Amino acid sequence: MYLSYIVYALFILLFIWGGKFAGFRSTQFHEDSSSLSVSKSLRGMAALGVMLHHISQEQTFQQAGGNGRPGVISLFVNIGYLFVALFFFWSGFGLIKSLNAKRDYLKGFMKKRVIKILVIPFYVSVLIYAAFHLIIRTKMPVAQWIANFTGLTLMNDYAWYPIVAGILYTVFYLLFKNVKSRKVCFAAIALIILFQGLFFCVSGHFAWWAGDNNWWLSGSGWAKSKWWMAFKIFWFSGEWWVNSTPAFFIGLLFASFEDGIVSWLKKNYWPKLFILVVLTVLLSKLSMFGQEHFGYWTEFSGKGPGIVNKLMTYIMQVPQSMIFVILIYAVMLKYHASNPVTSFLGNISLETYMMNLIAITSFRFLIYNKVPGGTMIPVYRTANWNLALYVVAVIVSSVILALIYRQLNSLVQKKVFRL
Repeated sequence: MYLSYIVYALFILLFIWGGKFAGFRSTQFHEDSSSLSVSKSLRGMAALGVMLHHISQEQTFQQAGGNGRPGVISLFVNIGYLFVALFFFWSGFGLIKSLNAKRDYLKGFMKKRVIKILVIPFYVSVLIYAAFHLIIRTKMPVAQWIANFTGLTLMNDYAWYPIVAGILYTVFYLLFKNVKSRKVCFAAIALIILFQGLFFCVSGHFAWWAGDNNWWLSGSGWAKSKWWMAFKIFWFSGEWWVNSTPAFFIGLLFASFEDGIVSWLKKNYWPKLFILVVLTVLLSKLSMFGQEHFGYWTEFSGKGPGIVNKLMTYIMQVPQSMIFVILIYAVMLKYHASNPVTSFLGNISLETYMMNLIAITSFRFLIYNKVPGGTMIPVYRTANWNLALYVVAVIVSSVILALIYRQLNSLVQKKVFRL
């Protein structure tokens, strides 16, 4: 458990390092609270939070507590989507700010903001992960290789983010280019985000509809299933595709009405901040209640796909991600931090996210023993030093791979846009 305290302390210290407090007075606020440098630093913190979230989901970390105690760095297990929500919030926020500030911003938008920033990195990651799977000798049917290369399915489980962001950016472009009423644009984007959530509630985590009722509850059912019937194959086959995207809509709204929102927040700031904190805590409780009493993974309840249960959980969880980004925005008015580490991570936040799975997979030998039959058994060394080493190795290697990946993206982008 000492490892948990160390990680938590370092995470908090990183947030505090370089911090600037505007002051307690009602007239003291940061005027640059939503600046690019501040948002970049916040994205850097979110990138680190996502990496720790992925690490905390490893079986070894979840079981390391023992005797019913929480696992190592367990605080990160259920909050990964909140960090991702920050990415979506600032994406939406930045789009509106750029649209308002730059003349002809939408001219060449698909080329500059979608193809260059999202599509090319997605397919470069496909090539990197294809090479990685060949090196570790992953067995995949030819049809799956083809589906992965085309992007219809995922070569990299974490690569869903640029797909969702690409969809939202494309919708943003089509609406704001062709529809004069911003109210209509906002309403349409909100409905599309809602549709994505509803689609997940029906589609679930895998192709539950492809066989007999509850075929997945038996080992023989999985043994007979096709590759495309497994987990994380189709788009939106998982709650992580949809439970953070509403923050994109909040970002659009806050950028559009920032002056009025900031003015409102500044009046009686401290009581309003207290209310936001209370709401965040209460909505966190509501989210946990939904997950415990309804749940996303209801396919394993023995009652079919559990669409209603998923829908109830989604309805109870989404408000938390929305109020969380509002709380962070409000905090930035009084306090924000920027330091070399968070700024650096903010510059390569997408890259670290995309490369994180290679690091997670490559260093699993530190925390698992593979026994005959392919089963992975968690390993706990004295004082859990191997878990600490795993955390460091994954984060450092994710950053190194991210820098290499960034260079590859740059090379491909130059080649493509010279044609």
